[in-house]
Amino acid sequence: MAALMGTTLAGAKLLAPSSSSATEVTLAQGQTQLCSRVAFQSTTLPMRRVVASTSRSAATKSHNLVVKVSATTSSAAVATRPPSEKASLDKPTVLVAEKLGEAGIELLRKVANVDCSYNLSNEDLCSKIADCDALIVRSGTKVTREVFEASKGRLKVVGRAGVGIDNVDLQAATEVGCLVVNAPTANTVAAAEHGIALLTALARNVAPASASMKAGKWQRNKYVGVSLVEKTLGVMGFGKVGSEVARRARGLGMHVIAHDPYASAERAKAIGVELVSFEEALARSDFISLHMPLTPTTDKIFNDESFKKCKKGVRIINVARGGVIDEDALVRALDAGIVAQAALDVFTVEPPKEGNALVMHENVVVTPHLGASTVEAQEGVAVEIAEAVVGALAGELSATAVNAPMVPAEVITELAPYVSLAERLGRLAVQLVSGAAGVKQGKVVYRSARAADDLDTRLLRAMIIKGLIEPVSDAFINLVNADYVAKQRGLRISEERQPADGAVDVPLETISVTIADVESKFASAIADHTGDITLEGKVKDGVPYLSKVGSFSVDVSLEGSIILCRQVDQPGMIGKVGSILGQENVNISFMSVGRTSPRQHAVMAIGVDEEPSKPTLKKLGDITAIEEFVFLKL
Repeated sequence: MAALMGTTLAGAKLLAPSSSSATEVTLAQGQTQLCSRVAFQSTTLPMRRVVASTSRSAATKSHNLVVKVSATTSSAAVATRPPSEKASLDKPTVLVAEKLGEAGIELLRKVANVDCSYNLSNEDLCSKIADCDALIVRSGTKVTREVFEASKGRLKVVGRAGVGIDNVDLQAATEVGCLVVNAPTANTVAAAEHGIALLTALARNVAPASASMKAGKWQRNKYVGVSLVEKTLGVMGFGKVGSEVARRARGLGMHVIAHDPYASAERAKAIGVELVSFEEALARSDFISLHMPLTPTTDKIFNDESFKKCKKGVRIINVARGGVIDEDALVRALDAGIVAQAALDVFTVEPPKEGNALVMHENVVVTPHLGASTVEAQEGVAVEIAEAVVGALAGELSATAVNAPMVPAEVITELAPYVSLAERLGRLAVQLVSGAAGVKQGKVVYRSARAADDLDTRLLRAMIIKGLIEPVSDAFINLVNADYVAKQRGLRISEERQPADGAVDVPLETISVTIADVESKFASAIADHTGDITLEGKVKDGVPYLSKVGSFSVDVSLEGSIILCRQVDQPGMIGKVGSILGQENVNISFMSVGRTSPRQHAVMAIGVDEEPSKPTLKKLGDITAIEEFVFLKL
């Protein structure tokens, strides 16, 4: 159910997709459909209360959120107030809890009463929030469940002036029907410029040379640098900031390569950038600039093993997230001469502890998270978040929304297990993709006994997109922004409905996800008749199951994690695999074997509660009859 919390929508009438066999849903269409029911301003007056009820039409089987506004202050009392006071009461109240650029404040004041109260304690914030319709914060204010509960349902939108939302409890926001928006674009140029500044400063030893002169020394020979011309820059993460860094590096005469599983090959080619695999980027780069998000996939992705694959003398620049680098491993790589120098603007813990070995290292240049710290960027962020908050208060859906309020309870109840299935199929599918191309085209097939107009699949589609994108990015996917994010990343998803012979009270018989034109880490996931990665799943007793991998039928619960093995079908294989996992204290929750025919090839799907160690996985791979295997996290 946790995965569902980020997919709900404020007061939306859920519309069934077109009855045609394949459906493409655009963001513009989604906004038209989803904004038509409720405007947030009808719930923002301090003298009003909102009563929400759900109704279901038996004829259309669509769902509506009916909003009734009732006054709790008499009209006579309001009429006796001065015009200025009545106008003020008619405006929502926005609490700005951290410093925001004046341009953003002025924009807010046009439509709201603005309370700028900085450095609030959690107790003070909880005390104020019950009188506020919107809250704007940066990274220093924690918007916890306690804050949302203290708002007593009045808080309608939280705006994060910046990209990361680690300081906002998204699930608590969703539960109380509070929209959360951020400002992801205004910092782009500032962050890119800081990355280039660190790159050039590193190459020419600007920081240590300056410190040396201030200490009264003149050490020209000690601080001989390296030229950037004809050097290769590896850009890790080719999103907004990464592509801007690439443009500037090209202007400095550098060769630029990039790794990003979702980068558009056409866009990269237009900039003059070559897309490569992660390993190739490590091996070829003289400089590596990090612009990847911090996700479970990228957490400490630059570790001892990664540094060993780097060209000796590589220089590392990080203006992304501190956690993508194992800081202890970087110190070891610097001491060993594998990494010649590093320039860091971000750290795993900020600020770093006094005496931090990485900060104090003579071959490391550091800055205190200044990537977005320009006058222009700060003003841009202020305007971007102010516009998003104003739009949300007016009932508009923002492309920067990272959650949305609840859909009707009966829809959640019916679709909850299928929502979980859809996301997990997406997560499994993207982990099977190998190579530098990334995922660009996919297809979802729904098999159902219901009529085409009796099943809304947009929620399922959004969760599949969530599963495909979130593991390899910092995007937050929900029903509001799924198609927008997919379009921005060049991911095209088509949908198809196929009839099934099951009961109409069961929403879906199966969901299948196909990823086209990619290489697979597990060749058996390639379906014989398509040449594409194909996974199929179903729901049994409320639990999502994986039912097909490529052309092999399996039956494994999608709980915990999964090991897929292709093997020669012969006696004793289940025992051998189970024995190895048991010896390493890895608990098996489920096991299923699908085969083409006896004594030929089979695929074993094993559900495990713990992540096996690399030595354990190697033991599995060393079994003679096992031809390939892959470990997939859920």
